[in-house]
Amino acid sequence: MSSEKITGDTNITAPAKDAPALVKKIGRTTYIVWVHFSKTSKETMSEKIKSMLKNEIQKMRKSDNRNRPKLRNALASSL
Repeated sequence: MSSEKITGDTNITAPAKDAPALVKKIGRTTYIVWVHFSKTSKETMSEKIKSMLKNEIQKMRKSDNRNRPKLRNALASSL
């Protein structure tokens, strides 16, 4: 890993000694992601990812519905 300075709002906690890490450098930013698996989890990783995706889609739909009246008004005023 490089000796780049970490800047911005960061919250770094020490991972477990055996925790795997993914390191990805994009441009001048290095991203370090430690993987952690809960021993008490009731869902598989696949189920968790599906759940997170469903939640994200629902948020996007809600956001889209909130913006639709603005878009309609903008389109109507431009005609």
